[in-house]
Amino acid sequence: MSETYSDDLMRDVLKRTKTIACIGVSTNPVRPSHYVARYLGLRGYRVIPVNPAYAGQELLGETVRGDLSDLKDEPIDMVDIFRRSEAVPPIVEDSLALFLPQLQTIWMQIGVRHAQAAAQAEAAGVTVIQNRCPKIEYQRLFGELRKGGFNTGIISSRL
Repeated sequence: MSETYSDDLMRDVLKRTKTIACIGVSTNPVRPSHYVARYLGLRGYRVIPVNPAYAGQELLGETVRGDLSDLKDEPIDMVDIFRRSEAVPPIVEDSLALFLPQLQTIWMQIGVRHAQAAAQAEAAGVTVIQNRCPKIEYQRLFGELRKGGFNTGIISSRL
């Protein structure tokens, strides 16, 4: 299983996704899980935070859920995983049990990968992206890196 994904695939995933369950989100605004969830929310996605440590608290306009089972009645398109790789299999199993046929994507953040769990999700017809960040890919694929001077096609050291 390769971790090489076409731009067309990732662009399609980001265009078709509407609701994201963000597993392992932090209430600390300097943590990557927090600012990725915030960014995706600002781009029009509904991001539902999931973290048992903060269950019941409000975060980014949503109530933090303690567990994926708390989302069983929500239309989850993507599960975005901010957990260590060894925590991935039960998250994937629960996601498949709770959210099919609506579930379209399992997205594992940078540094997170699990070949067996990915194969299980793909066998169920779910797109899997590992070791990538949807915020970074969104910025890259939809031209937002240009705002910071990246990906402009111009090589210069002048300001």
